Amino acid sequence: MSTTKSRYTRANYAVNQTTVWEMLSEDQCEELFMTALEVLERTGAEILNEEARKIFEKAGCWVDGNRVRIPSALSEWAVRSAPSRVTVCDRNGKRALKLETTNAYYGPGHGNTYVIDPLTAARKKPVKTDVAKTGVVCDGLKNVDFVMSNGLPTDVPKSTAEVHAFEALVTNTTKPIIQSIQGVEQAQAILDIATAVAGSLREFQKNPFAVFLIETEGTLVHSEATLAKVLFAARNGVPYIYATKLIAGETSPATPAGAIVVALADDLVGILLGQLVRQGAPVIAGGFFTIKNQETGILPYGAPEVSLMGTGMANVMRFLRIPSFGFAGATDAKESDAQMGLEAAFSILHAGMSGTSLIHGCGQLEYGLTGSLELLVMGDEVMGMTRRMMKGVEVNEERLARGVIDEVQPAGHYLGEDHTLKFFRSEFWWPTVMNRTRIAEWEANGAKSLGQRVKEKTQSIIKTHQAEKLSEEVLSKIQTVLDRVDAR
Repeated sequence: MSTTKSRYTRANYAVNQTTVWEMLSEDQCEELFMTALEVLERTGAEILNEEARKIFEKAGCWVDGNRVRIPSALSEWAVRSAPSRVTVCDRNGKRALKLETTNAYYGPGHGNTYVIDPLTAARKKPVKTDVAKTGVVCDGLKNVDFVMSNGLPTDVPKSTAEVHAFEALVTNTTKPIIQSIQGVEQAQAILDIATAVAGSLREFQKNPFAVFLIETEGTLVHSEATLAKVLFAARNGVPYIYATKLIAGETSPATPAGAIVVALADDLVGILLGQLVRQGAPVIAGGFFTIKNQETGILPYGAPEVSLMGTGMANVMRFLRIPSFGFAGATDAKESDAQMGLEAAFSILHAGMSGTSLIHGCGQLEYGLTGSLELLVMGDEVMGMTRRMMKGVEVNEERLARGVIDEVQPAGHYLGEDHTLKFFRSEFWWPTVMNRTRIAEWEANGAKSLGQRVKEKTQSIIKTHQAEKLSEEVLSKIQTVLDRVDAR
């Protein structure tokens, strides 16, 4: 963060509107980008999709078997071609996520194998009703901006689990949805549901409320299925995230800089392919970084290096003027304890203040194995605190309060001033589950711990909150899609 004092005149007034952590300088971002260009041009990447190889070759890439080497000028063109801002709407078509500059938005994760039942506290495999509960809780939380499935349902066919997850979310929240996709067939079904909700494909393309998450395992290898999903998304005008998953020291160099270079090179492949298919295709890029405990094989989610490398990636993507995708709000803890709060809060603050566009993973325990709606509710509180920090101090004539200070005079107070009544709600952040009462009041209310208050709020949302309903006509169209995919 810069602490340099600005010298300005009133005709050229400098304003720091948002507090953002610029960990890397522009020169460092440029060096990382140039190194990634060199990797793609010199080493290349394994492209296991034949159609993608043909597209790359036609564009001027050097193809030798599955190995594709990409001229730097072509990668640079793709960066210029990709939109510097992507807007994602809510289910009603209202613009909700403005992925540009330093705007940061939060949501849950998706890849966990287990969930903690918020009503029984049992650790179990997720079923479709659990995904629906995730939609309800996200819809009822003020600071959660988008929704993911928090695990795939295991009580439906595995081949259609993502389609059922999307249906469970879209019928229980109006917030934007980020949906992982297993393959093109599932992507088509999800797009059909989205089209039914929007009214037409054109309306969905104009006001998209769903984003496809396309993940690659890194190591400069891009599978047939992964690139087929990119081709599908780009051709259909669906915003997509191309995200690399890397383990520093195993699937990438051990140094954070080296890991970022590999992730960036991998992301550029997904960006370039989309732009070659449809110039201006809406794309978000980023990744998930972690390290590995060589004794246990565990990939920790609460490690500081996870946030460190994620911040570096966000800095580079902002330098390239492409919206970024990152990770925060998860923990290696197994239950709601101090470790959970510490790790989740640290990463939520870190990701937000780094200006990562889309921040997923909030609400995951046990290094991503277990989803917890209670952790998501706790994370919502931290997101609110983080947003207040990022809002910074607004300086204008009314907020400077020159006249009010003069009217109150020394030794006076401001409690009855109109100025105080106008600003104390908007300028101060107030918690919903953290406790600021006197100890006598706290004891009178049952002396509840933070964990107890979070549990009660989670259960209350599930029992009482209800998202806006879809029409019977739309629900019928969605059911037709589900019947079609389940019959295959």
